[in-house]
Amino acid sequence: MSLIRGGIDDVRTASRGWRWGRRSQVPRSAEPYVLPQQSTVFPSDWSRQRPAIAAREVAQKAALQPLFRSQVRTRVEGLDILERTTGPVIFVANHASHLDTPLILLSLPDEWRRRTAVAAAADYFFDTWWRAVGSVLLFNTFPIDRRGGVMAATPGEVLAEGWSLVIFPEGTRSTDGWMGKFRMGAAFLAKEHGVPVVPVAHRGTFAAMPRGQNWPARGRRQLTIRFGEPLVAGPDESVREFAPRIKDAVAALLDEDRSTWWEAKRRQASGSTPDPTGPQTAQWRRVWEQTESPAADAPARKLTAWRR
Repeated sequence: MSLIRGGIDDVRTASRGWRWGRRSQVPRSAEPYVLPQQSTVFPSDWSRQRPAIAAREVAQKAALQPLFRSQVRTRVEGLDILERTTGPVIFVANHASHLDTPLILLSLPDEWRRRTAVAAAADYFFDTWWRAVGSVLLFNTFPIDRRGGVMAATPGEVLAEGWSLVIFPEGTRSTDGWMGKFRMGAAFLAKEHGVPVVPVAHRGTFAAMPRGQNWPARGRRQLTIRFGEPLVAGPDESVREFAPRIKDAVAALLDEDRSTWWEAKRRQASGSTPDPTGPQTAQWRRVWEQTESPAADAPARKLTAWRR
């Protein structure tokens, strides 16, 4: 009996000194500093080479465009401004759905679409190889890393190569269809590289395919998109001053699409353009307001109660 007890005591004594985990016995404050390892973002330079451009042209014309038109209806306004504009430019748009990117690209004239790249979140579109290859080949995306990885290409390098950019300054899709806070990245790029910003406003993509939905709703929902006059940062205008001007231009285009050009211009001149972030009310009401598709005919509907 004493032998068994002695054995148990030995096991207990050994267990106290046994390392049950892999944690270092050296305090972290005494460990040498090691730089955090950075991941390399998926390279996308190949998508802007001639073979990829040719393959993308076939994919967009033969597959993407017919599929897109079969699921939604579109109305495009303001393309005449591109006839008076020389690229490259930065297209800045609100972001409410995965339909936003194909809507913008397929609305552009062919010569503009072929030379336009799209900034996309690396942690979403480039987290798997098949999604990365698909988005790069079909939409000419390049990654914007939000987690501190090493960039394979920067927006400035893409602009320097003569490509226009599509940027969603909100950084992510809206959860209720209303426009969120604009970050200053697009304004910084435009100011730094001396390129104009073309504001773009679209409506109906949230109603057709909101966040969390993987396919457009039935019934070919109506989508509208408007391109505004190019904005150029003044020589003495800072990025913090230029960024709100871009957001205001997108808000004015949204107002114009909901009402008329004349009414929207009058409100813009008087500084009374409706707030694109929407009414400060219950979340379900905000979502409900955006589930209605734009009118299929002329954009001359009356203003809703929240904008009076």
